[in-house]
Amino acid sequence: MKGENKRSPSSLVKSDVIETLLGLNSEDDVDLFEAAIEEVTERRHAEEALLNAGALQRAIFNSANFSCIATDAKGVIQIFNVGAERMLGYSAIEVVDNITPAEISDPQEIIARAKALSVELSTPIEPGFDALVFKATRGIEDIYELTYIRKDGSRFPAVVSVTALRDDQGIIIGYLLIGTDNSVGKQAEEALLKAGALQKAIFNSANFSSIATDAHGVIQIFNVGAERMLGYTADEVMNKITPADISDPKEVIERAKELSIELDTAITPGFDALVFKARRGIEDIYELTYIRKDGSRFPAVVSVTALRDEHKAIIGYLLIGTDNTARKRIEEEQKELGRRLQDQHFYTRNLIESNIDALTTTDPSGIITDVNKQMEELTGNNRDSLIGTPFKDYFTDPEFAAAGIKRVLSEKIISDYELTARTKNGKETVVSINATTFYHRDNKLQGIFYGARDVTERNRLNQKLLEKNIELENAKAVAEKANLAKSDFLSSMSHELRTPLGAILGFAQLMESSTPAPPPAQKRSIAQILKAGWYLLELINEILDLALIESGKLPMSLEAVSLSEVMQECVLMSEPQAQLHDIKVVFTRSSTKDFLNVDRTRLKQVIINLLSNAIKYNRKGGSVILEHSQSSDDMMRFSVRDTGEGLSVEQLGQLFQPFNRLGQEANNQEGTGIGLVVSKRLVESMGGVIGVQSTVGVGSVFWFELKRTDEPVSNLADSAIMVTETLQYEDSERLQTLLYVEDNPANLMLVENIISRRPNLRFLSAADAIQGIEMAHTHQPDVILMDINLPGISGLIALKILRESPITASIPVVALSANAIPRDIEKGLDAGFFHYLTKPLRINEFLKTLDIALEYANKSAVIADDEEK
Repeated sequence: MKGENKRSPSSLVKSDVIETLLGLNSEDDVDLFEAAIEEVTERRHAEEALLNAGALQRAIFNSANFSCIATDAKGVIQIFNVGAERMLGYSAIEVVDNITPAEISDPQEIIARAKALSVELSTPIEPGFDALVFKATRGIEDIYELTYIRKDGSRFPAVVSVTALRDDQGIIIGYLLIGTDNSVGKQAEEALLKAGALQKAIFNSANFSSIATDAHGVIQIFNVGAERMLGYTADEVMNKITPADISDPKEVIERAKELSIELDTAITPGFDALVFKARRGIEDIYELTYIRKDGSRFPAVVSVTALRDEHKAIIGYLLIGTDNTARKRIEEEQKELGRRLQDQHFYTRNLIESNIDALTTTDPSGIITDVNKQMEELTGNNRDSLIGTPFKDYFTDPEFAAAGIKRVLSEKIISDYELTARTKNGKETVVSINATTFYHRDNKLQGIFYGARDVTERNRLNQKLLEKNIELENAKAVAEKANLAKSDFLSSMSHELRTPLGAILGFAQLMESSTPAPPPAQKRSIAQILKAGWYLLELINEILDLALIESGKLPMSLEAVSLSEVMQECVLMSEPQAQLHDIKVVFTRSSTKDFLNVDRTRLKQVIINLLSNAIKYNRKGGSVILEHSQSSDDMMRFSVRDTGEGLSVEQLGQLFQPFNRLGQEANNQEGTGIGLVVSKRLVESMGGVIGVQSTVGVGSVFWFELKRTDEPVSNLADSAIMVTETLQYEDSERLQTLLYVEDNPANLMLVENIISRRPNLRFLSAADAIQGIEMAHTHQPDVILMDINLPGISGLIALKILRESPITASIPVVALSANAIPRDIEKGLDAGFFHYLTKPLRINEFLKTLDIALEYANKSAVIADDEEK
């Protein structure tokens, strides 16, 4: 027989029994049957039990713990053992030669198994008995879970091992299905899962310190909670110390003494004192102070359990601790609360009596239940006579007082409810009542608590305060009116000063550039006129700037500004003054690109002002150095260094004061003395600071700092050039018309003289806005120059009328006004002026603006012609 020499005596005996029992002739069948038995039992000593063939036979056919079902090749049951009868409720006679195992199995599970096997083995498998034994037919070991259905219809989970029974030629002649009831296994599995989850929760929880030791007390396990509570890592304590080493030694000694007395046996202080009861099998939970790694302490509640092996021998201890700080604190708080409660009545009484307000409690109907001394004084009655009487009766208007009681019952609280209290002898006192309801512990309304405060003096002060506020409001209105009048005055003064100054400077510029050129003597006179005129204009501008800054009405237009560009422009503008005084201005352009978020015009004004002062107060042949550097992460510092006489400490203290002409007398310098003041206010308005250092005989350094930005600046100059280039037009020889609306003859004459040199430009004029509008409609000029302050209607209104008419809507209108305050310019541009020029005119600026406006008109005309065609 195949494999005969390899089989042991025990195997031969076993084989004979099985062959006798089942009529099996194949050794392979026997081997498979043995394997199935071993896997179902899952016991290490199964092989020893199977050595005895008689025991095996009884185990299989007489055991009620296994269902052994043998079928023929078609699956019809041939053997149905005692265990099968017990588990399934059928007798062997009822099933043998009648049904297949599939008929006592859950049909839905068989269908599901057929589908799963079809996918797994990539072959279609029909639901039914074939699904139960398909793997076994292929020689594949098969153990699966399945639900058996008893005769009474009840169900139970089973673990089934399937073996194909083959003859000598290896042909399948039947199947053996050995099953065990898996109900207990399922329950045990769930219990183990729960137990595992519990153990995991304990050992991974940060809320419990779980410390396990060996029998000698040396720590073997130190969980996350222990690490968090005690500050040690597991590596620092495992196999190194005992829990006694992290416990308060005095408490451990004290515990050893107490246990020695309690258990009438000597206990040594140390770890033994912590686990002695647990070793005796006594439940032990105690309080103890743990000491953290950093030396700090906290109270803990510790539960101790002895860990034993299967022979009940102690192999270690488990100490589970919780931080008891919160409970200790609560205990202390409860003790303190108890002490407070003992003094509550005394304390409350003193509190009530010491209050400056008249305090009263009533029941919900308004009957007084208690009062303090102040209430006695307020009403002129003692406490005993007040208790039990209506609260409302002690006021001049009882009905209004009763309404207050109803209101507090409805709203739960009222504030500043004014009543007038009256004593027995007629003295009246105005009081402010604050009241609230109060309740029993069961949330049942107990009564109302009133506080009455004498507000007679407060009302008097409030009346005074009201009167004062009215005065302040009136003063504020007067101040605002004065501010408005001041602004109007400044605007008017600007206009009135600039108008005659415009004629002086305009005609002087014309004389200077006239053809033929004026003789030298006359030219020198004209230069003096221009110098004096432009200087006068500068003084006017400085005074107006200071006034606007002080009134908070100076507009700021913040933008990203390139430092090197602005500083280069300022140096170029200061060069003529420097050359005149024989001063060298030094400025080195930075290799890095730095930017500020500031008002470009005002930044230039500050730099030019500092450069101008440095030049004016310098030594002849001296130098001025303009520098900038980054002073911090977000600030940029500018400095203007001169080589002048310098300033004393006393003089430095007088700087930045309005109209301070410090040093101007000695240097014979002109000026208002407000340039530095304006500069300081401008720097501060842009979020910066300004200062000065000076040494007598060496020179001074004026500096200021502003916040830098990383934002690049757009090239406005290039944009202007682009616009100008766009407006270029080839037909520049055609006759164009300029209309000037102006009521001042001198200004009319000046502009007419300026443009008289333009042969292709026809000049028209109007003395007021109405006439100007009519001429615009009649002549449709290419460009209109418009004064703002005109008799009748203003230039702003005239512009609006022109824009509303289709005939004149597209004509560029340029404002030409002595209203030079920034808000006036902004107002004009917002109204729709093509450009805004201020008087006095700078002829070159005027001609450039005029050229741009005329080119714009040219382009507009071309576009209109193209549209008509």
